[in-house]
Amino acid sequence: MNVLVILIPVSLTLGAIGLGFFIWTMRNRQYEDPAGDSARILSDDYDDRPAP
Repeated sequence: MNVLVILIPVSLTLGAIGLGFFIWTMRNRQYEDPAGDSARILSDDYDDRPAP
């Protein structure tokens, strides 16, 4: 029973950190180009250098 006193706050803290990072990625527009990603995955052209 004593282990629950430790595990519950730790799991809630980790969940809050994960939610915070998810909200941060949404605000920084990390998921803005789903159409471009689907077109790039089917392309036969390989680009070893990332776009500037």
